[in-house]
Amino acid sequence: MTSLYWRTCGEGNVDLVLLHGWGLNAEVWQSIVPRLSPHFRLHLVDLPGYGRSQGFGALSLAEMAQQLLPHLPPRALLLGWSLGGLVATELALRAPQQIAGAISVASSPCFTAGEAWPGIKPETLATFRTQLNSDFQRTVERFLALQTLGTDSARQDARRLKEVVLAQPMPPVAVLDGGLAILREVDLRDRLPQLAMPFLRLYGALDGLVPRRIASLLDAALPASPSVVMEKAAHAPFISHPDAFCQHILDFWKEFYR
Repeated sequence: MTSLYWRTCGEGNVDLVLLHGWGLNAEVWQSIVPRLSPHFRLHLVDLPGYGRSQGFGALSLAEMAQQLLPHLPPRALLLGWSLGGLVATELALRAPQQIAGAISVASSPCFTAGEAWPGIKPETLATFRTQLNSDFQRTVERFLALQTLGTDSARQDARRLKEVVLAQPMPPVAVLDGGLAILREVDLRDRLPQLAMPFLRLYGALDGLVPRRIASLLDAALPASPSVVMEKAAHAPFISHPDAFCQHILDFWKEFYR
């Protein structure tokens, strides 16, 4: 039996659904919930198989989106970080009539590096997969550490991410492996121009997983989609720079929805 964790809080009248990244859970948003709650009705979700969303096996991106779709409030604003950005994009492509807008954070339509496309080296993802099966907790911790490298608060931010993981049930290895497969195999670049709703893209200038050059490449392909590169942030800007991060969300909302 499957059970999807979905908690709603906040005082606003705009629904903002927050979708976390690989290996984590909805507690990763702790630092921004107080800042956004006065403005939005927040929907905090553990992706299927992660945290408190139990009973799921490895899912494809399409299957993950299909699990979430019936729970989305009408005319929701989606915010997805890293892997969650792919999920948010897939949902927006599948159900544009149900979604008012999308925000991707430190995410890419194609996480794997290729010819003329920056990203994670295929061999790095392959190594993570191999290590996952031998020592999955250490592998998750190493992946979390990569997300904060370069920031002034890197050690503190990595510790916070680790606490988020350990505070909830660890995802099964099969679920984590399925998430890595999504990062390794999915390529939504050709489908992105189909997005007709407002679409904000936030990046960290110091991000070693989603290089900042992706922002300019997508700027050319998606001229109607604004992008922001946060200069002193890495892969988790909402943890290292929560005030500036939330201000970008509020500015986007005010520009397109008021």
